[in-house]
Amino acid sequence: MNPMREVYVEKVVVHMGVGEAGDKLTKATDLLKTITGNAPVRSNAKRTNVAFGIRKGAPISCKVTLRGEKAGVFLATALNIVERHIMPSQIDQSGNFSFGIEEHTDFPGMSYDPQIGIYGMDVNVVLARKGVRITRRFAEQRKLPQKQRVSPEDAVDFLSKRYQVEVQ
Repeated sequence: MNPMREVYVEKVVVHMGVGEAGDKLTKATDLLKTITGNAPVRSNAKRTNVAFGIRKGAPISCKVTLRGEKAGVFLATALNIVERHIMPSQIDQSGNFSFGIEEHTDFPGMSYDPQIGIYGMDVNVVLARKGVRITRRFAEQRKLPQKQRVSPEDAVDFLSKRYQVEVQ
């Protein structure tokens, strides 16, 4: 097979939405750092929502982006937690997929602490093929050819072969 046609995990973004700033967000940030090994970045609310008591610009969540070997190891662990099962509706037209983990205590080495509580997280995975840099480079930027894009079928094939994930 042509090495330029191989699909790989470009990045994994792990997101914890808490809905409020303060102690709860600090605990979520510490948990995310423990689980992933990388320092999380806080995200701010884009608009005010009176019903939930959220103001525009207030920090309400945190996220971590993993690349390379760390992304592959984390993805394997996270897929084990969801029992290696993904629904077809969780895969978009670009071959990327997302799934949720209900409790942080499902990760190895994590236990329930009443002081912290239980936090869930979203895992977003971006798949790509080599050569995608042509769309991002400064000089001579080009569109990615259709044959070089990752389709949902390519994503399903990659997941079943690489991570033994069942998609149905």
